[in-house]
Amino acid sequence: MSTLWQGRFDGDPADDLMAYTASIGFDVRLAPDDIAGSRAHVRMLGRVGLLADEELAQVLAALDQTEQELASGDFELAPGDEDIHTAIERRVTELAGPAGAKLHTGRSRNDQVATDLRLFCKRELAAIAADVVALQSVLLERAADAGDAYLPGYTHLQRAQPVLLAHHLLAHGWALARDVDRLADARARLDVSPLGAGAVAGSSLPLNPDMTAADLGFAARFENSMDAVSDRDFVAEALFALTMVAIHLSRLGEEIVLWTSEEVGFATLDDAYATGSSMLPQKKNPDIAELARAKAGRLIGNLTGMLATLKGLPLAYNRDLQEDKEPLFDALDQVRLGVRAMAGLMTSIAFNTDTMAAAADAPASAATDLAEHLVAGGMPFRDAHAVIGDLVRRSLDGEGSLADLVQADPRLGEDAAELLTPGVPVTRRTTSGGAGLQSVRAQIERFRARLNTDAARFDRGS
Repeated sequence: MSTLWQGRFDGDPADDLMAYTASIGFDVRLAPDDIAGSRAHVRMLGRVGLLADEELAQVLAALDQTEQELASGDFELAPGDEDIHTAIERRVTELAGPAGAKLHTGRSRNDQVATDLRLFCKRELAAIAADVVALQSVLLERAADAGDAYLPGYTHLQRAQPVLLAHHLLAHGWALARDVDRLADARARLDVSPLGAGAVAGSSLPLNPDMTAADLGFAARFENSMDAVSDRDFVAEALFALTMVAIHLSRLGEEIVLWTSEEVGFATLDDAYATGSSMLPQKKNPDIAELARAKAGRLIGNLTGMLATLKGLPLAYNRDLQEDKEPLFDALDQVRLGVRAMAGLMTSIAFNTDTMAAAADAPASAATDLAEHLVAGGMPFRDAHAVIGDLVRRSLDGEGSLADLVQADPRLGEDAAELLTPGVPVTRRTTSGGAGLQSVRAQIERFRARLNTDAARFDRGS
């Protein structure tokens, strides 16, 4: 069995070693990036005189054919292909002969893999960010369509104050906006080329890392070769950003589970985004929302596993770093699927606004408005809080309806009782960023402007 290190060893590697260490089963996803990195590397070798023009043409042609074979599924693996990088170099050498054997000049798999993974992350994080923006756009559309519909706002899962449905939906939208920022920040920080760092110390050959960095579209090249090949901070950062997306999907999913239950009844799932039961004919289950909760735990595991792998490694490269790819690939896949599924669910869900309003119109939901009415009349808030709390307690004890008790209280009276009229409390919010009609309308426009900016940014792939 031919390997990249066969000259040092007297005999073939054991089958068990190859079975345990091979990564070709998953790192094949890096093939486009390995081809791109190899093209940039050999073009640089040609420019600095390490490859003759004819050799450069032969290697580039072999890379083109290898790329076509990979894309068409005609690429055949060999027994010694422990990873996609080895496989591509082996095939290029088969096609280009002695010139192909120069492909790896001045390059180690250490800087090669790090370069491939950074190229991959730049592309994939931008794609995920675009998907998140698409989900935000759905939330914005539903918020704009919700008009004056309102529902209870909750704290501690207890009814607190009425809020506009639009305000509630946009709360999820703004959380996702922070995720877009985190994805963009992580992407900007990883935009550094490791190519040219070699195995650990660079090279005695006249390589030009700035040239390959510019060729590949990186913002900069590495400053320290040891750091360049050992750094997987960018994988941990990407995993954290993806995990936060998953956590926000989980929180949205939890509310969908609650809202679509018969006990709450605030929303009804479209049949295309619900499942049934194998035994219970009446069931309509929110599986997307439930899986969003579960997948968040899976991504948390990917993140913590990666951090545990990194925390005790000496400089520079160690084979432990091979374990960076599967959790990253899994996180990208699960977030992509989850964001798209949730976008479909939120596009098609029906909001039962009458049920929402009936729940929000419970008299006690106006308690804070009653207290603020007293404050507006000059009473200290803590005293007003005690007055209204006492009236709520007396109402619950059966002394009368809250409206009657408010109307009978000389500190409150008829004007204050009007605040208990259904639909009135939600109209009284005036603070910027709050749940009032005017502030929510302004919020919708700010959110729309933010989305337009982010959509354009990621459409350009910047």
